[in-house]
Amino acid sequence: MGTESSDQKHPQFGHLPLATSGPQECALTGNALLRNPYFNKGSAFTAEERETFKLHGLLPSNVQTLEEQVERAYKQYCSRQDDLAKNTFMTSMKEQNEVLYYRLIQDHLKEMFPVIYTPTEGEAIANYSRLFRRPEGCFLNIYDMDRIDDNLAQWGAPDDIDLIVVSDGEQILGIGDQGVGGILISIAKLVIYTLCAGIHPTRTLPVVLDAGTNNKAFLQDPLYLGLPKPRAPTQQYNTFIDTFIRSARTHHPNAYIHFEDFGLANARTILDKYTPHIACFNDDIQGTGCVTLAALTAALHITRTPWAHLRVLVYGAGTAGTGIADQIRDAIAVETGREASDAAAQIWCVDKHGLLLRSDGERLTSAQASYARRDEDWTHTPHTDLLSIVHAVKPHVLIGTSTQPGAFTEAVIRGMTSHVPRPVIFPLSNPTRLHEAQPSDIFKWTGGKALIATGSPFPPVEHDGETYEVAECNNSVCFPGIGLGAVLCRTRLLSPALLVAATRALAAQAPALRDPRRGLVPDVTEVREVSVRVAAAVIREAGREGLSRVGGIPEGEAELEGWIREQMWEARYRGLELVGRERASRVARGEAGATGSRLARE
Repeated sequence: MGTESSDQKHPQFGHLPLATSGPQECALTGNALLRNPYFNKGSAFTAEERETFKLHGLLPSNVQTLEEQVERAYKQYCSRQDDLAKNTFMTSMKEQNEVLYYRLIQDHLKEMFPVIYTPTEGEAIANYSRLFRRPEGCFLNIYDMDRIDDNLAQWGAPDDIDLIVVSDGEQILGIGDQGVGGILISIAKLVIYTLCAGIHPTRTLPVVLDAGTNNKAFLQDPLYLGLPKPRAPTQQYNTFIDTFIRSARTHHPNAYIHFEDFGLANARTILDKYTPHIACFNDDIQGTGCVTLAALTAALHITRTPWAHLRVLVYGAGTAGTGIADQIRDAIAVETGREASDAAAQIWCVDKHGLLLRSDGERLTSAQASYARRDEDWTHTPHTDLLSIVHAVKPHVLIGTSTQPGAFTEAVIRGMTSHVPRPVIFPLSNPTRLHEAQPSDIFKWTGGKALIATGSPFPPVEHDGETYEVAECNNSVCFPGIGLGAVLCRTRLLSPALLVAATRALAAQAPALRDPRRGLVPDVTEVREVSVRVAAAVIREAGREGLSRVGGIPEGEAELEGWIREQMWEARYRGLELVGRERASRVARGEAGATGSRLARE
């Protein structure tokens, strides 16, 4: 049989709007059904389905299983000559059969993750206008703001969208301003949400805010698809953002909004402005911060360092560095019962000019200002040299987000080890060539005492006859679960307490807590189970804070996790039930989701 034998997961929760047990209603037949990527099963349509949905003569005779389709698709994937060609192949598959697309990635996750996301997705984004075949997602134009309301209205009723990922394309995956190509990072993030946390693909919306581009190559390229103008001035840009947010809240009031790859000058300002009013998230700031904090939390369990006494040195005070500092500050405040401003005093931040000082004044960004130290405390201590700062601060934790390869020298690492028995060292800069230190060197220089997490995958390290896993601080083990929890409980806001709860749940899954030779964060291959635990923590905390807008959420741990799993979309073929168009939902009519809405308009 082409359809999996059981459509029942957690039948006691089968009444929920997002339930995934039982058959799906479908109003499409014939070629219209085969063209819809959400319902299309290709050669896996059963004999009964071929009869009911008028597919005879449109498909080869042999009915195959999803597993057989995956085997064939993987061979086709492997035949592509390079990673960009493989990325393009996967994009084409997603437009044809979403279940097969996600199942193929799921079965080969470690191999395919770098192809569907970073670094290969960055290459696809850079070549967006030249590789363009057909649009997917919502394109909003800063010079056509009067249309934003109508543009967002066409993506369904108020209850149809659970999650919006939006980018302005200014700072994409470390490759800079990519303009309208930013739509692909919004799409890629939504793929990860579905893959890693079961967010329903028909209930998401990728958006790009086209405010122009300062990429000179694009401005001179006649094939560039975005606005061929420099980025708009600040006041006009701010109006654009506000118009988008207001329209999104009007037409999709339940949607959780994920900001992605905004420029350094705008990312923090936007997040700070809207966080008190809507449920929103910035992965570059909060996602990086949460996964790093989770690794740190696991490390502190091992080193037994109290939060109240913790000293953290962040080397690299840009968006990622200050985002990490913020999450650590909030965790210290929650764990110790102190004010956030007091907790910030336990964190020292260094940028390319040296330690952040109050005398830096206007050079400091709003995110950096709260970490600036008093100048008089550093009058007699060098504050531009990392080694001198390490000796002065005596940090328990050293975090690198500087993109300065080799910045954590042997002298710096040995200096840190002289002050604390088990240093926690996280060289997080991406890609691998920009790491502040190699894990093998850190182990050697600390005599195997260091607890390490990195920003890119590294092979295990051999030391004194033992093999140690190197944890990767991959945001994808964190942000999907946070989003899942926010979506399922319809939280009004994403408060710091919810993020701390999510981080605790992620830290509790650290393999190193059970075996010190393993990683400080779970591997991405375990992410769906991790997402359940993270989502449960977010939902429970939202309930405690009075932020949840959903009633009847189970209180028991097992029941809550079953409730969550029932609402997580899976890459499996479910049975189809034919319904008439007059009573069909948008999903049943094949009009939901970014691809479905596009097909409905064609």
